[in-house]
Amino acid sequence: MAKRSFSSSGNPFMNEEAFHKSGSNQPLDGHLIDRGERMTVQGAVNKSFILFGIMLLTSLVSYAFPSKLFMFGGAIGGLIIVLIASFKQHLSPSLAPVYAILEGLFVGAITFYYGMAFGGGIIFHAVTLTFAVLFMMLFIYKTGIIKVTDKLRMGVVMATGAICLMYLVNIVMSMFGVNLPFLHQGGALGIGISVVIVGVAAFNLLLDFDNFEKGEQYGAPRYMEWFSAMGLLITLVWLYIEMLRLLSKLRD
Repeated sequence: MAKRSFSSSGNPFMNEEAFHKSGSNQPLDGHLIDRGERMTVQGAVNKSFILFGIMLLTSLVSYAFPSKLFMFGGAIGGLIIVLIASFKQHLSPSLAPVYAILEGLFVGAITFYYGMAFGGGIIFHAVTLTFAVLFMMLFIYKTGIIKVTDKLRMGVVMATGAICLMYLVNIVMSMFGVNLPFLHQGGALGIGISVVIVGVAAFNLLLDFDNFEKGEQYGAPRYMEWFSAMGLLITLVWLYIEMLRLLSKLRD
């Protein structure tokens, strides 16, 4: 039951098979896992700081030298890395830094273009709000104000899946010159939907925090620290982009 609960993460990157295999003492990748090779919360936190630092450096470069190539190349390249890591978790120590580099290129470029369109103030507010939500959700998780239960996980999974489907439909429609208006325009409906999406991204943080602890509890292998840190970075980038979108709608 516990393993099933852990694997049902709202972050699609945290797939069931990865933690089902890692949360046991059975042979994994051809050898047994001893205590020195197991994941710890502190190790995952340290890896998260490393990945964030890498992303910050590359985002500064991309912001200073903005390019559509950086933006689209970083986004597409990051998606490819995520897909590979989802099936090859043991490669996470190598793939996670590459993902951070690519995501930094994407974040820096898209930040520049939002700043050009809506003024530099939007960047400051988006960054501030993203970190505010991060620390608020960490406080909520640590104090147990909201507990990560099976029902909460299922709700976040369903909401995240619905949002992904909505964006996928919009991408397909955009190929024919049509967009879902409430995704890109202001107004009460557009702003309301953006607020809901930001809320879902924030709740994904709770599940990411819980995955850190469950990874240690169930004896996941050490490389899952990189895998888990990468999952947290995915959520943070998503949250930041949605903050930019919400603030841009409010300015409109």
